[in-house]
Amino acid sequence: MKKAALILTLVSLICTGCAMTGGDSDENEPTVIDAQSAPPAELAATEETAPVAEGASKQEEGEVPIAVAESEHPDAGPEEVVVQGRNLNRHEAIHDLVAEAQTRLRDVELQYVFTGKGKRQILRGRPVAFALWSDAKQEWSIAQIELPRPPIKWQPGRKPLAFRTLTPGIQARHVKGTGAERLMFAFSQDGDSLKVYGRKFPVFDNNLLKRRQWQALARTAKPIVYLPFTEDTFDPGFVSGGKAFLLATARKAIDELRVAKVPSAAFPGELLADSIPVQVITTLAVIEQTDDRDYVEKQELAFDEVLSQYGLKQEEAYRYSVSSANALGPMQFTNRRGNGTYSFVVRRCPGARLDPVFESGATNLLNAMKAAVCLLDLELAAMRSDIRAAYRVNPTVLGIFPVAAYNGGPRNVTKLYRVLTRMKVDLDELSRPGVQLAGAAIDCPCVWKAEGTSVRPVSIPKYNNENRWYIEKYQSIVSLFE
Repeated sequence: MKKAALILTLVSLICTGCAMTGGDSDENEPTVIDAQSAPPAELAATEETAPVAEGASKQEEGEVPIAVAESEHPDAGPEEVVVQGRNLNRHEAIHDLVAEAQTRLRDVELQYVFTGKGKRQILRGRPVAFALWSDAKQEWSIAQIELPRPPIKWQPGRKPLAFRTLTPGIQARHVKGTGAERLMFAFSQDGDSLKVYGRKFPVFDNNLLKRRQWQALARTAKPIVYLPFTEDTFDPGFVSGGKAFLLATARKAIDELRVAKVPSAAFPGELLADSIPVQVITTLAVIEQTDDRDYVEKQELAFDEVLSQYGLKQEEAYRYSVSSANALGPMQFTNRRGNGTYSFVVRRCPGARLDPVFESGATNLLNAMKAAVCLLDLELAAMRSDIRAAYRVNPTVLGIFPVAAYNGGPRNVTKLYRVLTRMKVDLDELSRPGVQLAGAAIDCPCVWKAEGTSVRPVSIPKYNNENRWYIEKYQSIVSLFE
């Protein structure tokens, strides 16, 4: 009775509700269902040079390394909720409802379905479980869907993602994503919209997947309880909390580099801690997780949604973010068999004492921020002397150069420099964004050129579309962290 009363109290505080994060949990042996006896499933068609990052839509996700899922702490369950005598605000209520969903998902067995006989037996797909709440019935339910086996060939805006609904009587609709960080569905039953407060997603061993060892793949899968952003978990309290959390973490990263007296490669005789401003690091943590399409459609709201996730999940935020190029974690480092951006900074920035293990180092925000400082400094060291000199005078504005390199490597810095020269924009004329005059709108991505006491936007010619939008996103949000 107390638990039911608690749930009703929390739900009454929220107009709408949906997904949030949770921790990891232990799971018993997976349930294996013979395809012929499975419940009816409705198939829906709905010096050394730094490596260069690749990019695509954030919704096109790669596979999370199983080592990342195995590094979770299954015994660290949600905190017990004590409501009596306490008035909860909305973001506190979201935390508590998701904790309840996490508890309910802990013992749910995922339904692995195999087809065929003997050597021809294969795993049909990847099951995912969702904890759902009905406002109308004031009760919880668990629904399972089945995705195609990875790798999933799907792109946003094209054909709908194919999936099966394994729970009878539940209607499901794919909302976004394909992987552990962003996959989300909307659910209903008999016309009643069901709110998602938890999701259980199995992470597979990629080696077993490649060898097509289906039984072992299901048996060794590591389930994680973790949900992507949804509009129903968005809250101004999380946005401000996310900003504060990122600033605190970035300042700690800089302080640790300062205590270690790590030298700057870009500015000999100076400390690494003095080469990259805190606001540049925090900005990267946001724009690395902001999809270009979302930014074009939503502008600043797209940043707030990412900040809301950081406020909601703190250290766990974007831990499972894997791009289609296999960049991992909140700062999107790559591995590439020891030749990616992460191994590069581990080798070239020994004084930072970075975690040498890619899977744990790239998914720990504090460590990843220190690695990002190292990478930005190394990229600056490889740039023209006039760029470095202008950066020292105005690091926030001229930060577009190391940021461009962080996203696309030194070749994009060269291209950016050339297009600025062609547009007759000198380095010392670059300025913070201003306000476009009505009737004189310029198509962006843009840089801003100072002319006397005013500034005007100058459209960046096409040289690399992703890099252009990366610069636009950087300029649009960096001032938030100053």
